[in-house]
Amino acid sequence: MTEQYLQEIRDYIKDADAVLITAGAGVGVDSGLPDFRGDEGFWKAYPVIKDLGISFSEMANPQWFQSKPTLAWAFYGHRLNLYRETIPHEGFKMLLNLVKEKNEDYFIYTSNVDGQFQKAQFDEEKIVEVHGSILHNQCSVNCSREIYDAPQEHIEIDMQKFEATTLPQCKNCNGIARPNIMMFGDWDWREKRTYQQKVRFKKWLRNVELENKKLVIIEIGAGTAIPTIRQKGEMMVENYNNTKLIRINPREFDIGKNLGWSVTEGGLAGLSKILLNDGEHNA
Repeated sequence: MTEQYLQEIRDYIKDADAVLITAGAGVGVDSGLPDFRGDEGFWKAYPVIKDLGISFSEMANPQWFQSKPTLAWAFYGHRLNLYRETIPHEGFKMLLNLVKEKNEDYFIYTSNVDGQFQKAQFDEEKIVEVHGSILHNQCSVNCSREIYDAPQEHIEIDMQKFEATTLPQCKNCNGIARPNIMMFGDWDWREKRTYQQKVRFKKWLRNVELENKKLVIIEIGAGTAIPTIRQKGEMMVENYNNTKLIRINPREFDIGKNLGWSVTEGGLAGLSKILLNDGEHNA
């Protein structure tokens, strides 16, 4: 990437009226979070599960909450504990400063379930979590359609056996609770919360379109294995006027002709190159 190339990106961001931030698992790597890139990446983060011979798609399946809830909550409980302890990296602050520059005219569209954007002080009402949230629970046997906050207590886990020693309970029937996350082969995910987020997002997009605003999409760490986030940004460039995509990705950085620009860096490094000016945060 030449300095001229980066300056084109900065100029487009500066001239934009509104910002859409789209993010996959790669955005959290600089905060110390795993991105589960393929089964090898998953097993590196969870070697005990590798010993069990279970792939990510097999582990991220709601059937474990019935057949072996101690294993299910070892996996999801460990992640919940980790996400609650994690501090969002400086790139989140750069993005927050950017959207403040744009008079808070922004939205976030993410496949992550970790709540890191909320923790970084982005507006809860301007976030779409397309796969749900680990910070919210539902009943594993659907005694009701209710979605509620996950308990604040630490999930105790025997890491030798990789079994949870505490199992969150449904607030209504006292059975086993599960995260309000869309898993693989999941017909029981309660999507009301995500649906409401999408309604707010569509309303924002209509306003962007009606006022013919110049929109910049900043995509961070979205891979091709589950291409939900990548496809969303590309589709929007193709269907909305005055819209360009900036793809920040160290490996899967290809971007179609006329869609925008790619920045071949990790999340924090890429954001630093396009959002920092003379070593200072945009303000």
